Amino acid sequence: MSNIRVCALFRPLNSKEICDHGDNISISAVDSDSFLFKDEKEEEIEFHFDRVFYQGSEQANIYEFLALPIVTGAVNGVNGAIVTYGQTGAGKTYSMEGPSIMDCDENKKGLLPRVVDGLFSAIRLSGEMTKYTINLSMVEIYMERVRDLFDLSKDNLLIKESRAQGIFVCGATDICISDSAEALRSLSIGIANRAVGETQMNMSSSRSHCVYIFTIQQELKKEKRSGKVILVDLAGSEKVEKTGAEGRVLEEAKTINKSLSALGNVINALTGSPQGRANHIPYRDSKLTRILQDAFGGNSQTALLCCCSPSPSNASESLSTLRFGARAKHIKALAHVSLREDEDTKSPGALPVIKDESCERILEKLRQKMKAEDVELLEQLFVLEGIFFDPNSVEEVEAAYEDATSRTILSLQRSLEELIATVEELKEENKALKSQIRS
Repeated sequence: MSNIRVCALFRPLNSKEICDHGDNISISAVDSDSFLFKDEKEEEIEFHFDRVFYQGSEQANIYEFLALPIVTGAVNGVNGAIVTYGQTGAGKTYSMEGPSIMDCDENKKGLLPRVVDGLFSAIRLSGEMTKYTINLSMVEIYMERVRDLFDLSKDNLLIKESRAQGIFVCGATDICISDSAEALRSLSIGIANRAVGETQMNMSSSRSHCVYIFTIQQELKKEKRSGKVILVDLAGSEKVEKTGAEGRVLEEAKTINKSLSALGNVINALTGSPQGRANHIPYRDSKLTRILQDAFGGNSQTALLCCCSPSPSNASESLSTLRFGARAKHIKALAHVSLREDEDTKSPGALPVIKDESCERILEKLRQKMKAEDVELLEQLFVLEGIFFDPNSVEEVEAAYEDATSRTILSLQRSLEELIATVEELKEENKALKSQIRS
């Protein structure tokens, strides 16, 4: 069991920061994984991370250290997640995408296109004895609703959980991709649908958390493996007095800050419990923490890139980001190879699923002797291991049925509106005919 990998990235100063403070910066490098940070009171604080990428660092170096081990693991059936975190305008989306997802400049390519290239490169090197398929989904969490960026009619998807898949977005469009070019074209379509807006801190500020999900299915002679790579470009935390947000943008900022606060609470819960004692983790407090449940507390090897401004004008926000990263660095990773189990290959000795009534009786007895949060944690573990059946989390068919029902209702509403409009037109024509007959 290893800790999640946490890196700090300091982007170059922008024109506004240079105008306000010249070339002054709040950091002084110690080595490749340590630096001194000067806060607003001019006091120096030392930080240690797995790697520090200072101003002018190459995008390729960030990918090789942070993402390449996760890509390699996913091709071999180990889930992985790469998360960019930081204040608005700190360089998260640039680190993720580069100047453009379709940009051809090799030096400027972000993590996302490099992950795409890395997946297909690893598959090519694996030989012809193994069959691979890669599927791509892309969603955003906007105003606490999960929206499908490949199908905008799906604007309130459910986050589910199952033993086989872990945490997943039910009903999200899944595109099978056969090469890097096809993947990048699909990604560019999804990115164009993402919610963005202008603030005083950023001309093109992300107003949602964006999640890119690559699922790699591997078929060997005697077994099947399934690995996932999830890349998460978080919307940035915002101070209203700096961004000048108002109206709709202000409401977006409040929702973003609330979900990031929930993420902070999850990190604190994961790292703050006494050794050997279970602690309640509030994953369900927001859609963001729920979708990141496996990344920070489940079957995943995870990397966190803390993006910061080096300018003294953003010292408070950068310090908050760095403290978040320092806290997250203590989280233990629980990654292991994910094997796919077909219905006809299941072991006859597998544990039977206990139905609802039995589950409740067992949990009630546990509640009499244990704390409520400990019982809740045990229940989640039982569900993940397949001992308990969670009717609220594995009903993919029901979710698909609900989605189809919603589509049918919308279609019927449109048909009804068209029918009403037609009837009104016929009434008008009838009136006109009657007038002609009278005259």
